[in-house]
Formats: sequence, C-alpha cells, structure tokens
Amino acid sequence: MPITDHPRAAVLFDVDGTLVDSSYLHTLAWWQSFRQAGLDVPMASIHRSVGMGGDKLLDHLLPDRDRDGDDALTASQAAVFATYWPALRRTDGARELLVQCHDVGLAVALASSAHGRDLEMLRAAIDADAFLHAATSSADAEESKPQPDILVAALEAVGVAAADAVYVGDSVWDIKAAAKLGIPTVAVTCGGTSEAELRDAGAAEVYENPRALLANLAGSAIGKLAARSR
Repeated sequence: MPITDHPRAAVLFDVDGTLVDSSYLHTLAWWQSFRQAGLDVPMASIHRSVGMGGDKLLDHLLPDRDRDGDDALTASQAAVFATYWPALRRTDGARELLVQCHDVGLAVALASSAHGRDLEMLRAAIDADAFLHAATSSADAEESKPQPDILVAALEAVGVAAADAVYVGDSVWDIKAAAKLGIPTVAVTCGGTSEAELRDAGAAEVYENPRALLANLAGSAIGKLAARSR
C-alpha cells in the first residue's frame, strides 16, 4: 500500500546498480544486442555508459550509427535483459537501507527510468514496497539521465523540493543528473564505477554498498538531512 504521510525531506534512489546488482547484466544485454546487429562494441565501454537512458547510451557509444535501427537495438536489449530477471538480486543492505531511511522520517522514492515489467522485477528483488512513498518509471520522464527529468518526477511524486533531498546512485550519470538540480549524491561503488571516478564527478560521499552507507547513516548526508527536517 502507498504511504500517505508527507515527510518534509526525501531520499531518492537509483535502482540498477545501486539497489539491484544489475549493471553487468545490462552490459551483457547491450553487448548481445549490438553483436546481433553486427556491431562490435567493447563491454568496458558499454559498462561505463550504463546509467544513461538507452537513447543517450546509443548516442554516446554509436554517434555515427544509422538511427533507423535504434528501436530494434533497444527491443533486442530489453528481450535479452528479460532473460536475466530470475538472476536479479538486491545489493548488500539495500532493503535495510530503505527501511531505515523510512523509519527516520524521510520520504523514500525510487527514481528509476526502467520500463514497466523491468521495474516490477527490480522492485520484487528489492522487496521493500511497504517503505516506499513513490517510484518512477520511464513513462515519467521526457529526457533520460544524465538529464534530471526522472529526479524531478520523483520529487514531485513525494512533494519535496530539491533543496530538501539527497540522491543515492552508482554512476557518474546519476551524479550529473542530480547536480543539475543542486541535489547532493551519495554514491556507491557496487555498480562497478570506482570511488575516484564518482568523486571526480562530484559525489558528496562514496560507500562500497548500501550496507556500508547504512552503517554510517547518522553521519552521512542522509542522516544530516533527517536531523534538520525533524
């Protein structure tokens, strides 16, 4: 059931790579999609682009491609990724972190641009719907990350201003999107991006995974946000 109270501050969470260990599954799905289309794109390049929306990822990796094939590429990627649904697992401490953020009085929102059935599977892996105030999907954003549309949608869904929010993500694209709204990002390295890269992109703090963040929650940007919003 949706939560009906109205907290004064919010934590927005990226999902893929942050709360669910799926970054490399997306990498494999894109790699297979490209190979099926006769395109040879290195996995390392794909992984560094995961976190963008699919349209931005294609522009980044294949700027000179024939765009008439975009729909086929994205459909192929989605079909391959669907075969990995049974393998989806939440990252260490993900559920407990969402529960604790809820329990300290913050609104908890998933700021994901995943498509319908993918998002259902991701949410099932996290298993924390009872502690969510809102969750977005690709239908809620005109532009994908690194544009901030999905974060704007999540803020509107919980009725909280950007100045009263913190974002948790795992990619440089998450950080760039949040920075456009002036939202600090607490980053995690469990999506496969290094601490150095995340800090260079502007992360306020970096932790190994949600459990490490949970262990330091009181002193983190999230803990400080909760303290000043009481």
